[in-house]
Amino acid sequence: MTHDELRELTGAYALGALSDAERHALEAHLPTCGDCAREVRELAAVAGGLAFAVPQVDPPAALRDRVLSAAVAPESARVQPIRSATGAPPVRASLLPSWLAAAAALAAVAIGLYAMTLRERVGRLEEQLREANARAEGVERQLNVAQSSADRARQIASVLDAPDVRAIDLAGQKGAPSANGRAFWSLSRGLVFTAANLPAPPAGRQYQLWVIPKDSKPVSAGMLDFNDGRTVALVDPSTASRGGSVAVTLEPAGGVPQPTSDPILVGSLSL
Repeated sequence: MTHDELRELTGAYALGALSDAERHALEAHLPTCGDCAREVRELAAVAGGLAFAVPQVDPPAALRDRVLSAAVAPESARVQPIRSATGAPPVRASLLPSWLAAAAALAAVAIGLYAMTLRERVGRLEEQLREANARAEGVERQLNVAQSSADRARQIASVLDAPDVRAIDLAGQKGAPSANGRAFWSLSRGLVFTAANLPAPPAGRQYQLWVIPKDSKPVSAGMLDFNDGRTVALVDPSTASRGGSVAVTLEPAGGVPQPTSDPILVGSLSL
């Protein structure tokens, strides 16, 4: 029998209502299962307390005289109990309701305790399921981040390994003379941009990368993440191929369609 099947027998075990096979199976299981053993102890305590749950009723004083009179009466005068058609002694009807009430109370308590235990088990399982789902979501997010980082690393490596790649240095301008950058430019695979010694942008401002075609307006190549003065950016081939030069400006956070400030870094991509 499974653990759950055995656990369902604990209430009937306390009532003494199991078959021999079920009782032996449960008793063999109890030493190995703390939960089932605890339930049996709790139900047994309830069963033992039921004997004191029924209020005691003292017999009337006249009952003693009637019992003594019946005991000393001649055999022929004694009232014989009426037997059933099967010859079995009659049921003492006055005692039947009390035993039925006690049994019903014990069964109700056992069922109530089992239902409470079942609710607790369901609650624990639901909590474990929520925790497992949260862990799975966290792992999935980490995998997505790792996958994204791996894809970006492969794209950068592809640009750097391109047969037509060129390295172009970017010089720091008036707004950041100590800054420097480099663009690795491939017409077929795109552009990889790196920079160092960039000053920390003011609150509400962010560095924006531009590819500037000859005789045309600058094209945004994305916002730059700032990390202790360093940054790395990857530009797709369709944008990189339009460039005659590349520049970095300091713009409002989130970027703008066209530059609103002088370049911080600038370099030529012309062939």
